Parts: sequence; structure tokens; C-alpha cells
Amino acid sequence: MRQESKASLVRLSDSGQVLADPAEDIRDRKVRDRDGNDIGKVEDLLIDGEHHKVRFLLVEQGGILGIGATPLFVPVDAVARVDDDAVYVNESGKRVSDAPGYDPSLVDGPDFEGLYGHYDYVPFWAPGYVYPGYPYYR
Repeated sequence: MRQESKASLVRLSDSGQVLADPAEDIRDRKVRDRDGNDIGKVEDLLIDGEHHKVRFLLVEQGGILGIGATPLFVPVDAVARVDDDAVYVNESGKRVSDAPGYDPSLVDGPDFEGLYGHYDYVPFWAPGYVYPGYPYYR
């Protein structure tokens, strides 16, 4: 039986929770594609309320001070490495930009199943899913 994926994710900033190690908080860092090109910045982390694990990065692309920015969702599975300034993903900038969008005035929430399909990752609620290891700082 498949879990309902939309209702179980919440922004970390709205959850009242904090990361065990504040040094691992990647919010406000730049996001770079596999070629090192800027994609946007990490606006927030979407966590699974049941297991308390980060499932997606909420990345803002474009805009000025958040106004007019396009929200992009990147599965945590795509994170390749993290340094003091940026989060690097194993995807091209085009693939991230072409991911299914989300307009809160049109739908209740992002289609997480469609996002996992877009990135060719197994969804976290699927049998056999293994949570990725935390990328070590380099």
C-alpha cells in the first residue's frame, strides 16, 4: 500500500523542529548543478513528519529577495556534496529547471511522485527505498 506523499511533508521552518547539528543547516546556500553552475538558493528543507527526515530541498530560482522567484523541488537523493557556500546536485541545471512546477493557487501541494519520476529516483514511500547518506563536506 502506498503512503500518501503530499500530506506528510512540511517545511522545516514551519515544523518547530531544528537540526541536531546546526552546522548541517544548508538553508540560504547556493545550489549548483553537476557542472558547477548556479541554479538558485536553498530556501527551505521539506521534511517527512513521520520519520523526521529531509526529503526535498526547496530551491528558489530567480527573483529579487524572494519576489518573483520560482520554487523548485530537488530530492535530497540528488545532493552530491556540500561545502561552506553551496550544495551541489547530481543533475543538470536544465533538468532541475524543467521539473514539474508548483503553483499553490492551483493545487494543494507539489506532485512529489511526479518529481521523483522526473528525477528518476525511487520515492521515499516505495518498498526498498534507502535514505541517502549525508554528503560529507569537501
